[in-house]
Amino acid sequence: MKKISIFLLIIILFFTSKAFANIEVEFNEWKKNFKIKALKNDISEKTFNITMANVRFLPKVIEYDRFQPEFYEDTKTYISKRASTKKVNEGLTLYKKENDLIISVEKKFNIEKELLLALMGIETNYGRYVGKMDILSSLSTLSFDKRRSEFFTQELLTLLRLVELKQIDHTTLFGSWAGAFGFFQFMPSTIKNYAIDFNNDNHIDLKDTEDSFASAANYLNNMGWKTNSPCFVKINLKEDIPKKYLNVSAKKLQNKRKLKFFRKYIINDEKISKFNDSLNVAVITPDKDIIPDAETLSPSYIVFDNYEIILKWNRSLRFALAVCTLKDRIKNEL
Repeated sequence: MKKISIFLLIIILFFTSKAFANIEVEFNEWKKNFKIKALKNDISEKTFNITMANVRFLPKVIEYDRFQPEFYEDTKTYISKRASTKKVNEGLTLYKKENDLIISVEKKFNIEKELLLALMGIETNYGRYVGKMDILSSLSTLSFDKRRSEFFTQELLTLLRLVELKQIDHTTLFGSWAGAFGFFQFMPSTIKNYAIDFNNDNHIDLKDTEDSFASAANYLNNMGWKTNSPCFVKINLKEDIPKKYLNVSAKKLQNKRKLKFFRKYIINDEKISKFNDSLNVAVITPDKDIIPDAETLSPSYIVFDNYEIILKWNRSLRFALAVCTLKDRIKNEL
């Protein structure tokens, strides 16, 4: 039996190493083709050669992409991990330390401090875990991969353009497996469009508290965040609600209606009694189609415009729920 086990292990290792060798060949071919595309998109050959010299295929990135918490954790577990009492207390500690800065950013961009703290807390545990992955290799791997190739190809081109314009030093590009960077995990396109030099030192540093907080607030302001407006309300639905109104995907919320329309389908109507009937809302049931044997109608939430702003930040129903939950918990303590 021992000899058979060793033999099987040798076979597995042989085919695994062969498969990886094939991927390496295909990745190098992708890199040649991507260089042609980059040069056609105003990236100089010098910048490409320097920036992409050490780029390599990262198998772990594909593994992470296929096994994200948003794909397997139920909503209750996901939120409880990311909006815990510990997370609230750590946010309060950071707020006490950076009080003047955070208040000045809140006033300038009209974005609540508790929202900024919640986003930073969930994205990087208040700057303690910004990621150690080689972002250039991560984006290249995801561009090479077929699942979301077009999106990540554009992000990689944007990043190279930022390097070309000397707005980013390519030697500092270490972050998340998906290519996000800094305290608030900005993707390259977000850096290009919304990152700002808040402390006027002629350098945008998203691992700096001043620039990162201001850049996050600038992004949210431009996306249309409404200060002191609701994000979501947890509800109990009646069985007769038509299934077409139940959103299970974060790509785009479907079948939005006035809040008044949905009242007849909600058991605990008093939870939404304080909100204006004319508000446009959607219903989400985030566990359905994700969690095996999940109930069709539970958990369920009414979500408002601000919730969709968080979806623009990260297309995950659970992420947006966690951010808004942590935001409210921090607000209650401030």
